[in-house]
Amino acid sequence: MKKIGCGFYWQDVQVGEKYETWGRTMLEADICNFINLAGLHEVVFSDREFLREKSVIKEPFAPGAMVYSFAEGLLLPTMQGTGMAFLNMELDMKRPCLAGDTIHVKFEITEVRKTSKGNRGLVRTFNEVINQNGDTVLTYNPLRMLKGRPEED
Repeated sequence: MKKIGCGFYWQDVQVGEKYETWGRTMLEADICNFINLAGLHEVVFSDREFLREKSVIKEPFAPGAMVYSFAEGLLLPTMQGTGMAFLNMELDMKRPCLAGDTIHVKFEITEVRKTSKGNRGLVRTFNEVINQNGDTVLTYNPLRMLKGRPEED
């Protein structure tokens, strides 16, 4: 029986394919919760007066790790039940993501290859996190191990 909401198997994607996620608004409450959970008690996140008077960014903003985490959450449906491992990536923060910004992820499949062991493959994507104004906030290129289709086990 097929499961609803199953992610991609490595054989089901091809280099050059492009996808886009739904959006997610970065609420100020989300930022506060993430900062507290991660222990990122830096003055730029906890002192509005410092932010307004001494920071380059004058409005509350999300830590880069949070933007990346939310992007991964938006991408989760593509790996639900099929993702096996996150292997590596390069990540570049391009601009701040402010409280109230809505982000989505556009990604392109850049590499697909079978592993030498079992019914699994490696898939690399180029992911671009974009805000509601069309500005790129963050880019990264994860390499993941995905399961193969069950009929090929």
